[in-house]
Amino acid sequence: MNDKKPAIRPETVEAFVSNAHGDLNAVRQLLANEPALVKAAWDLGGGDWETALGAAAHMGRRDIAESLLEHGARVDVFAAAMLGKESIVRAIVENNPAVARAPGPHGIPLLAHAKAGGEAAAGVVEFLEALPADE
Repeated sequence: MNDKKPAIRPETVEAFVSNAHGDLNAVRQLLANEPALVKAAWDLGGGDWETALGAAAHMGRRDIAESLLEHGARVDVFAAAMLGKESIVRAIVENNPAVARAPGPHGIPLLAHAKAGGEAAAGVVEFLEALPADE
């Protein structure tokens, strides 16, 4: 696969991820101009990479997360937790228990992502809180 495409400007990725923390209209506009942004990640430094979906997930922005998924964003365990996708979170954690305590973007834990999902993610919160402390 040698379809080398030009890199998306870092400032554009930064704006996209920043807006995904809370501005659905800006996210939609930026996606309309550059659809590949849906899979882009912003390097915040120190190994802290964040996607727009990751931003929406820790902010509890279901509307933004669902829009990004509709446009082909790659779901991860943190977004699944916020969205209340208990079967996905459970399958990942049961396969690799360390994931339950692994930090997400900005070091935000999986449980915090689930709590950001509100009532829709209550089952995920309950599952994660019931795990032994060493998992």
